[in-house]
Amino acid sequence: METITLGQNGPVVTPLCIGTWAWGDKIFWNYGSGYGPEQLQAAFTAALEAGITFFDTAEVYGLGKSEQLLGEFLQSSQKEVQIATKFWNWPWRFTTQSVADALTDSLKRLQLPRVELYQIHWPFTFFLSQASLINALADEVERGRIGAVGISNYSAVQMREVHQILAARGIPLAVNQVRYSLLTREIESNGIFATARELGVTILAYSPLAQGLLTGKYTADSGEVPSGARRIDPRFGKDGLQKIAPVIYLLRQLGEKYDRTPAQVALNWLIAQGNVIPIAGAKTAEQVKQNAGALGWRLNDDEVGELERVSRPWL
Repeated sequence: METITLGQNGPVVTPLCIGTWAWGDKIFWNYGSGYGPEQLQAAFTAALEAGITFFDTAEVYGLGKSEQLLGEFLQSSQKEVQIATKFWNWPWRFTTQSVADALTDSLKRLQLPRVELYQIHWPFTFFLSQASLINALADEVERGRIGAVGISNYSAVQMREVHQILAARGIPLAVNQVRYSLLTREIESNGIFATARELGVTILAYSPLAQGLLTGKYTADSGEVPSGARRIDPRFGKDGLQKIAPVIYLLRQLGEKYDRTPAQVALNWLIAQGNVIPIAGAKTAEQVKQNAGALGWRLNDDEVGELERVSRPWL
């Protein structure tokens, strides 16, 4: 299995990450209806069997339930697994001790002495300054409870600021986790992608399949209706689906060439960007196996360019 180093000298992980937002979340994903712990345990096992050992979670996913489930599954695993989780900067967390306490709670739920990657979920400051927050994480790196520091949803300017704060402590910024897919390419035009390259920061790409739009399951003619909040998302309406039709057509063409699905081609395109790791959500073993089909092969440069051109409206 190919591996990627997070940032300049962070943890070594697999080139595809399993996202666990749906693990325990009842608000958006309706956990408990149609899937539960048994299906998630099978998904976890399927990931390890496919050679994928990198999982991303957060304390707010299922209000801690996602971390708890991961912690339970880890107890039955003999393989070395890399866990990334995230700190949510609630307004009432206004001291550096609150950062340490949040990490302690996450580690308890995960049943781990440390996590390989700890990220700030959003660049909120409220009453705790960015410098205080980042220095609190640097303290935890020095204590050995965090392998690497990451951020999520930070702009290019904010990313550079965090990089400078950490550099003063001799600690690299490992990742910026942002929305990135063929249908959400704004990071290429707003400076995030270029700044990450300059600073040696890895991009963790969440929603790499645009919440299912890039699977090819939803088309203007299929009549397939998404569940949950996606029902009211205009991108899933007839006009939105007609707009993405050229992208889906090309994904299907390339998929036929490589005997892969449109989703696997879309994930492979992200990996081909270099120093980009897609976070593919999965609730079942079958979904994990589908995601794993993005690995072990590579689009050629011409094909990467074709997909780049057809998806330029989403820059």
